[in-house]
Amino acid sequence: MKSVPGQALRGFFITGTDTGVGKTRVAVALTRALAAQGLRVGVMKPVAAGVIDTPQGRRNDDALELLGASNVAITYEDVNPCLLATPASPHLAARQAGVSIRAEPILAAQRRIGATSDCLIVEGAGGWLAPISAVETMGDLAAKMALPIILVVGLRLGCLNHALLTREAIRSQGLPFAGWIANKLSGEMPLANANIDTLASRFGMGPMGTVHSGNPGIDPGVPAWAAEVAKKLVSL
Repeated sequence: MKSVPGQALRGFFITGTDTGVGKTRVAVALTRALAAQGLRVGVMKPVAAGVIDTPQGRRNDDALELLGASNVAITYEDVNPCLLATPASPHLAARQAGVSIRAEPILAAQRRIGATSDCLIVEGAGGWLAPISAVETMGDLAAKMALPIILVVGLRLGCLNHALLTREAIRSQGLPFAGWIANKLSGEMPLANANIDTLASRFGMGPMGTVHSGNPGIDPGVPAWAAEVAKKLVSL
């Protein structure tokens, strides 16, 4: 999975059916799994809302998790070009900070990471249509980054509607859909497997992997589901 000069960096944009559905968990696991395949894997959390204090200054915890999983020497500022303090919708957090979320610095960071990476894993913020300005959404940013989309479906009540709407929105923008991952969130959802079967039928493809999230934290190492998904991604 090498990048081609003059073309967009090969990689994947991780979106989700909502916030809190396991995008970071999936993105971190796939980063480690692809690195285990011998790839140099860069990471990005282009827009992050919510900060923690560290000895290096304010950071976002999701972005730090991604950076810790990467095997490429990259700066935090390139991983997370737009850091917003207020944990809210990106457009509201940006308004609170008196700034605008612009694509140009994000795309410039993507190019810098691409100079030393074979593959890029990008985690979006919130869901596909999360606003990032008065007129643009996270999906518009994903389109500019020109990466195939992986959808994380958090299995909970309402996920069928959210997943189908998100898939339709991705299709309407003409973006490549690499596949989807089912995340069995902590607390077993009634008829979880039946929900997966319904989405597989509607999407015309089964999940690339199924995450069993008994522990809400980040998995250490490379979980088996991520290793299998990574093999599929490398073959695309």
